[in-house]
Amino acid sequence: MVAGTGWPENHVSEYEYLKPFPQGLLRMNSRVILRHQTRYQYDRPVFLGRQTVRLCPVPRVRSAIRDYAFEVSPETAEMTWRQDAYGNRVAEIRVPERVTGFDVSVRMDVDLGVRPVLSGIAEAPVCTAYRDVDAAGAHVARFVEFWRMAGAEKTSEAVADLNRAVAEHLTYQRRLEPGVWTPEETLQRQGGSCRDSAWLLVTVLRHLGFSARFVSGYLIQSDPADGWNCDLHAWAEAWIPGDGWVGFDTTSGLVVAQHHIPLAVAGRPEEAAPISGMLDRCRATFDVTMRAEPLLSGREAPELAMIGQPGVMRSHEAL
Repeated sequence: MVAGTGWPENHVSEYEYLKPFPQGLLRMNSRVILRHQTRYQYDRPVFLGRQTVRLCPVPRVRSAIRDYAFEVSPETAEMTWRQDAYGNRVAEIRVPERVTGFDVSVRMDVDLGVRPVLSGIAEAPVCTAYRDVDAAGAHVARFVEFWRMAGAEKTSEAVADLNRAVAEHLTYQRRLEPGVWTPEETLQRQGGSCRDSAWLLVTVLRHLGFSARFVSGYLIQSDPADGWNCDLHAWAEAWIPGDGWVGFDTTSGLVVAQHHIPLAVAGRPEEAAPISGMLDRCRATFDVTMRAEPLLSGREAPELAMIGQPGVMRSHEAL
């Protein structure tokens, strides 16, 4: 049994478009404190298998992360950081005794005014998983053939046009159940969640000869009522000759920008799930809370790395 869905869809963005930042906000106050907690509760004491957590920003956005803290509970949890096959920084969690709950908390100080480093030679698509394609069903085959006949070139502009077409063709749906629909099912239903549409775009791009990958991360947006909101989100990246990896948000139809914070890139969606793992058979529930708060000018960021407390990782261990 999976410890949780890994995709708390009830917290994924419902916006049909990405809201623009308020005038002057990035210039005057671009730093945001992000807090994210996932809490699992079990109806009886259970043994947890190894839990894999992918909630550390990828290296190329490191310059935008001023501070980072990661905490797990129970306090007896053993935590090891490693780099996976895609270059993601992931935490492996092991809990030696039976537990009735498992908590994961992330806090980070993000500077949204810092543009991510452009992906260069170091991130060239040497991974064959970025070109692997599943057999295309009838709907996917027709969609791919239409764009192949249109003569889509390997440019950012061509992929941006394809991304807009995907966003316009599909109706966004909130999905609370785990998993990702196949591209064929997404086209048949003419809708889906952000992860469904992102996987569709990745698949179509690969059929058109692009190297493409699935991305999970945070989306931080301005909100007239609350100032900011933050959600777990998913999008696609394509390798563009001369430009490197470029992100495309299939929910909005726009190119990815600073307010997208990538946490994991992978060849397939299940390899980028924020939290995955096994546990004893039981009835499990989970709750996710997430918020983003502006760091006002003249104020110091709160201490995020709580040194000396069990289960807490100092920022330099992950970054």
